[in-house]
Amino acid sequence: MKTCSKALWTSDWGDASSANDPKHTAKVTKELLRDSVNVLEWPSQSPDLSLMEHLWRDLKMAAHRRSPSNPMDLERFCKEEWEKLPRNRCTTLVESHPRRLEAVVAAKGASTKY
Repeated sequence: MKTCSKALWTSDWGDASSANDPKHTAKVTKELLRDSVNVLEWPSQSPDLSLMEHLWRDLKMAAHRRSPSNPMDLERFCKEEWEKLPRNRCTTLVESHPRRLEAVVAAKGASTKY
C-alpha cells in the first residue's frame, strides 16, 4: 500500500495538495516540500477531495473493530489492517476522482455525497 499512498497524494506531475492542514503548512514541512513537490493552492474550507482520506477512514474503522487496548495494540492493528486493505481500493478511488470533481463543480464548492 506504500505505492498507493504516494499515488493518491501526488499527481503525475509531482503536485500535491495539503488542504491547508496545519501540519502540512508548518515551516519545516514547507521547506521539505519546496524542493521536491509543487504544492497546489487549496482553499482551507474546500470539500475534501483527498482520496487518501478514504483510505485513512478504512484503516481507522478496521483498527477500531479490533478494539485496541493500548497504543502498542493500536500500532500493530493499524499495520496489520493496512496490509489487508484490498489492492484494488486505490484504483477504485482514483477512477472515482473525475466524478468527485464534477460533483463539487455542480455543487459550486459545497458539500457532496463524497
